[in-house]
Amino acid sequence: MAFPPARSPGRIGLIVGAATLLSKLGGLVRQLALAAAFGIGPAYDAYNYAYVVPGFLLVLLGGINGPFHSAMVSVLAKRDRAQARLLMESISTMVGVMLLVVSLVLLVGAGLIIDLTAPGLALAGKETIRQLAILQVRLMAPLALLAGLVGLGFGALNAADVFWLPSLSPLLSSMAVLTGLGWLWWQLGPEMGNPEQALLGGVVLAVSTTAGGLLQWLVQLPAMGKSHLGWPRLGWNWRHEGVWQVLGVMGPATLSSGMLYIAVFTDLFFASLLPQQGVAAGLAYANLLVQTPLGIVSSMVLVPLLPALSRLVQSADESGFLKQLRWGLMVSIATMVPMGTMVMVLAQPLIRTVYGHGAFDGRAAELVETLLLAYGVGMPAYLVRDVLVRAFYALSDAVTPFRIAAAGIALNVILDWGLTGALTPAGPLLPFSFGAPGLVLATMGVNVSAALALLFSLKRHGRQLPWQQMLRDALALLLATGTGALVATMASRLVAWPHNLIGGVGELLFSGGLGLVSYGLLAQHMGVAEAEELLKLLRPSLGKGDGV
Repeated sequence: MAFPPARSPGRIGLIVGAATLLSKLGGLVRQLALAAAFGIGPAYDAYNYAYVVPGFLLVLLGGINGPFHSAMVSVLAKRDRAQARLLMESISTMVGVMLLVVSLVLLVGAGLIIDLTAPGLALAGKETIRQLAILQVRLMAPLALLAGLVGLGFGALNAADVFWLPSLSPLLSSMAVLTGLGWLWWQLGPEMGNPEQALLGGVVLAVSTTAGGLLQWLVQLPAMGKSHLGWPRLGWNWRHEGVWQVLGVMGPATLSSGMLYIAVFTDLFFASLLPQQGVAAGLAYANLLVQTPLGIVSSMVLVPLLPALSRLVQSADESGFLKQLRWGLMVSIATMVPMGTMVMVLAQPLIRTVYGHGAFDGRAAELVETLLLAYGVGMPAYLVRDVLVRAFYALSDAVTPFRIAAAGIALNVILDWGLTGALTPAGPLLPFSFGAPGLVLATMGVNVSAALALLFSLKRHGRQLPWQQMLRDALALLLATGTGALVATMASRLVAWPHNLIGGVGELLFSGGLGLVSYGLLAQHMGVAEAEELLKLLRPSLGKGDGV
């Protein structure tokens, strides 16, 4: 008997969204505390260099919706708990051995890693930061092993319909860092940010970060036992066909996810070639405003979707699979289209309220606004692509998304070059350009192309979505979005909102809320099933948290 579904994907998504929101709020508090404690002093400066590789592994391997998590869900959701327990032991042992080697490489090769990722630290005047960064890499080396164990464990828990804990666990890392900062304040008081205390501050940062990763793994153990997935044990049954099913998804998925980071480096490369200054910083500012709602909604959709699709594949329920996939696609459109539009319509008060302080001047606000407009257009394509990728993972096909992601890298280079008008030895690719927003539009082009390629490839698995009904509903959502945008614009511009923090928050809540309510009511009136489901889920309380 396979893991039984405990709730509808919509209900699970709402719970995951609430837990993700709490985790993101914890991360925000952590960043505010770090800024207050260290500013841009040597302790935090070195930490950012040292965290590049361990942080990459923690996000890639241990993150929710990461390749390890997705591989475990796609395979374990199709098996009963006794089989899942044996597979968990074997996979954890195999992955643990490999990542233990990676941790040792980080420990021994910390100096080489820092010199490769941050060669400028070897210059005169930065040797102290370089040495501190090397020490911090060594202190955070265990994160490589912990990241893999966290990703595997949370994938197994999601397959067992335990969703609240994995989505909330990043809060533990934030709490660990805040605890470390509290101890440092108790020891040093206001002197904790002084350059003379950089060594102690840097060590506390690295140790508390590693402790946060350890807490994320330890908190899994009681939940694993309660879900009959067993406590950590070594298992050497590597010939089990389920082990190779997991590895068959995990390997290409890891490469595919890693390629997303290559795309980030590509964008920064072309950003550095633009004559406009501050593009990289502007991208970071705009991306933060977009990723918060996008991250919450993506967790709400993707976390419950993958185990549901995997079970339907196991039971050979093709119609159920298509119905569930339609749900994921339409909920993505129903949420991201209005959110992206609100970001575009309310860009000015959003930027003014969040960033409009200190050195963030009018030139910076203008740059971030243009980037936000481009991000708003591309938000739906990002989530639609990820939904389709999960469908292939459920079908035990990670090779197709990998190939499409690899092709996307080449396409991203071409679009970055063509849409930005970046200065290269070959000259501009097109007679027109968008400048910095072209980087965001290029990413949108890659996501749209990837989504279309995935849809076309889905036919090879004998899956055909009901396009006519989906197109009708999508057009209805666009009409409802236009109405909501008009309402939000009028509420924002016809009221004389004060240009201060309270006035900005009030403008965003009132105008954005009124626009989204108008959108939701009209979409429901037009008979879009997913819009009706979202409104129904938001009315009652979350109910009892049995097992989540």
